[in-house]
Amino acid sequence: MTNLVNLQDVSLAYGPLVLLDEVSLGVDEGERIGVVGRNGGGKSTMISVLAGRTEPDSGRVVHNRGLRVGFLHQRDDFPDSTVGEFVLGGRAEHEWAGDARIRDILRGLLGGWDLNVPMSGLSGGERRRSGLARLLVDDHDLIILDEPTNHLDIEGIAWLAEHLRGRPESLVVVTHDRWFLDAVTTRTWEVGRGTVERYEGGYAAYVLAKAERDRQAAAEEDRRQNLMRKELAWLRRGAPARTSKPKFRIEAANQLIANEPPPRDSVELVRFASSRLGKTVIDLKKVSVAIPDRTLLDELTWQLGPGDRVGLVGVNGAGKSTLLKILAEEREPDSGTVRTGRTVKLAHLSQNVVELDPTARPLQAVMDVREHITIGKRDYTASQMLEKFGFRGERQWTPIGDLSGGEKRRLQLLRLLMDEPNVLLLDEPTNDLDIETLTELEDLLDGWPGSLVLVSHDRYFLERITDRVLALMGDGSLAFLPGGVDEYLERREASADEVTVPLGASETAVQTPVTPAVSQAERRAAQKEMQRVERRMDKIARREEQLHEQMAAAAEDYTKLAELDAEARTLAAEKEELEMVWLEQAELVGD
Repeated sequence: MTNLVNLQDVSLAYGPLVLLDEVSLGVDEGERIGVVGRNGGGKSTMISVLAGRTEPDSGRVVHNRGLRVGFLHQRDDFPDSTVGEFVLGGRAEHEWAGDARIRDILRGLLGGWDLNVPMSGLSGGERRRSGLARLLVDDHDLIILDEPTNHLDIEGIAWLAEHLRGRPESLVVVTHDRWFLDAVTTRTWEVGRGTVERYEGGYAAYVLAKAERDRQAAAEEDRRQNLMRKELAWLRRGAPARTSKPKFRIEAANQLIANEPPPRDSVELVRFASSRLGKTVIDLKKVSVAIPDRTLLDELTWQLGPGDRVGLVGVNGAGKSTLLKILAEEREPDSGTVRTGRTVKLAHLSQNVVELDPTARPLQAVMDVREHITIGKRDYTASQMLEKFGFRGERQWTPIGDLSGGEKRRLQLLRLLMDEPNVLLLDEPTNDLDIETLTELEDLLDGWPGSLVLVSHDRYFLERITDRVLALMGDGSLAFLPGGVDEYLERREASADEVTVPLGASETAVQTPVTPAVSQAERRAAQKEMQRVERRMDKIARREEQLHEQMAAAAEDYTKLAELDAEARTLAAEKEELEMVWLEQAELVGD
């Protein structure tokens, strides 16, 4: 097996913060590695060093000769060009439109987009999708991805997992999406405290192996060990809707969770929730909402009952956030009624971070809401809850204005929970949360006796926290899915097969059958000319490759460089003319 990259005794620190401390590791051909760890622990720094983007303070980074690295960074810069020019890298229309792999990438990530739209007009999430599409269009030896699932919906994440499984390149991916890790990776690196711990297998196997190490050592924190065992119990038992479960050593898992109770006693929680909430929580009757171009909700009648834990899925723009706002009475429906129970105490976590006093401290901000909270049968202080949400030690006293966006969102979520609501509406609560904080949140919500509606693209979190899944299918209806997310994806795939989403005029032209309008002789002549052009373009491509190598070798010979550059420009101009000829002949063949 060929070794692609090696880190040898690599160290890197920012001031007093040591992110990598004499780390040695490597990536071999065909490996698929998931990178996990706390936010700020050095994951992004480590893969940047691995990609050759960041120089370490000491040690060596050795790349295999001629290594082609595709690197998706969280803060990539984007040029002033159209989406098509950026993603397709100057490929001729006939080249990309006739390539099934490229068409699949465009459909999976940019389906329905106008490729002539300027990059400057895209949102941050759309630019990230474009950057990912551009990387996947090219061929590499090693692909390194930093949070590739951010800004993707459940369908997009499922498509990306399937696409990456079918690619031959080695893969290193940083992500908090545990379902994605299990679907794509076969090894796990845990980054933290300057070290990188390595585990065989994806996320489920990593949880098992780590818990087993903790159990054997018997010196790790009881709290963390219990959390991992509880998560293992979830992984082993799974939700009723799950059709497949992670594959790992069943005997070891059974031994580890033998005395572990189920993640939550649903019957007991519903009974407790009923006593607090009463029979009526939120009732929608014939609720309709429309926006200028479509209907989001069409005479929807639905009831959220005491103790219900509902996951809500749907394509972007289907109306999920709108439905949450209607449930929270933050938006009036166009028609229909919304009835809320008298005992309901509701909390709504939207995707917008509520601004807090930037001079205040996190501990003060939480204690302003409540100093203690009871969840299930356990009492927690404000400081203990902050620690569970990743605010340790001095971080509890850091001015809120100095916190990161992810930390502010964690603080917002914690303040909502400290107010002890009995109905929670959560819109993408997992954004900017690392895996350890996610497991803490899941543990808290397991014992939380109230009604809950969750919108999330994090499939693992969705299946872990909720008991049933509903979907806004884009036609104004709300569908109950006994098969959970798997059933939703199957329904979406079936509807996509019925209606082909065009990628633009070029692919439509490739796929649309047309009636010949020229003679057979003219068609044969056009096909012959196309073949001649293709042969010449192949020769130009080979010569351009030679020129690039010669230019690299003559980096300090400016006279030679000028000659080579002039030839390269001449070839580029000829290639452009040939492409126009090819397109003209292709039109004759298709007419």
